[in-house]
Amino acid sequence: MFHNRASLQGFRLPQRSPNMMDVPITSDIVIISGNSHPELSNLVASRLGVKTGGCAVYHKANRETMVEIGDSVRGKDIYIIQTGTKDVNNNIMELLIMAYACKTSSAKSIVAVIPYLPYSKQCKMRKRGCIVSKLLAKMMCKSGLTHVITMDLHQKEIQGFFDCPVDNLRASPFLLQYIQECIPDYRNAVIVARNPGSAKKATSYAERLRLGIAVIHGEQKEAESDEVDGRYSPPTVPRSRTMDVSVGVPVHPAKEKPPINVVGDVGGRIAIMVDDLIDDVQSFVAAAEVLKERGAYKIYVLATHGLLSSDAPRLIDDSPIDEVVVTNTIPHELQKMQCHKIKTVDISVLLSEAIRRIHNKESMSYLFKNVTLED
Repeated sequence: MFHNRASLQGFRLPQRSPNMMDVPITSDIVIISGNSHPELSNLVASRLGVKTGGCAVYHKANRETMVEIGDSVRGKDIYIIQTGTKDVNNNIMELLIMAYACKTSSAKSIVAVIPYLPYSKQCKMRKRGCIVSKLLAKMMCKSGLTHVITMDLHQKEIQGFFDCPVDNLRASPFLLQYIQECIPDYRNAVIVARNPGSAKKATSYAERLRLGIAVIHGEQKEAESDEVDGRYSPPTVPRSRTMDVSVGVPVHPAKEKPPINVVGDVGGRIAIMVDDLIDDVQSFVAAAEVLKERGAYKIYVLATHGLLSSDAPRLIDDSPIDEVVVTNTIPHELQKMQCHKIKTVDISVLLSEAIRRIHNKESMSYLFKNVTLED
């Protein structure tokens, strides 16, 4: 097919901003979002140079969730941005209904971008309970999701619950950059593990920053195994003399929690506690008080997800903690208004780059460069 040169004189190729990501000009990518975190959705969409799709998610008078997709999604790649907040059950139902609506509208692929995966702490069998993360993963896959992008899962093994690919991104590079650029004299800091369970994550941060590590041992908290549910009734003892000799179920010895102690030197140092989630801050406040008694002159708390439930802002404001740094995987603007110590790190660039690479069928390995199992 030939064109007259004169007819092409007024034609101009679309110009891209030099700061914009190298996104191909395409119309088969659609970004929609629920009501959980519209600010993050707009940030991701603006970084990709696209607009969020026309999707209305609302509740009827009887609290049923309604989803109306205004634009055509037939044969397109759909990216649903929905995170977990305090209204967790509505967030899940909105995601499932949006995914199923796209599936029944003949979408080519449906990728869920879930910065904070709800129910990720219920990933182990506890007494007569169940593994809720497994149930949630099955529901998501059945609704039509073909791929899941999430960030800093509570346990990395949760990826195995899904029957579709899962990319578990890491926020640690952003938090490490915050430590290096925003904490003065960070070379005089020590990375603190709030309990022995988070020692691996603290070690990973300490090795990257070339700092020391301290571990808080003996934290006073109620473990799920300590709850009385009637299963500790002793077994019946047989009366036969031959059965009495070294036969029977031995009683499991009860745990005696030691007093809170800090393993490591924090005197005259900056203490930086790292974790994946801050929800109930009482344990962080108790740890900060112990660190203050041991001579730490500044205390920071860094985490990926900041749920900050109930009266967390007030507790943080009254505590020895100097700053709580979280990412914007979960909206917490109200908590920031109540407490000036809460700071936010934007991770929308990581999510938008992950979407771009998946859409262009590029390798994701760059986003996991130097990532270890402890991160």
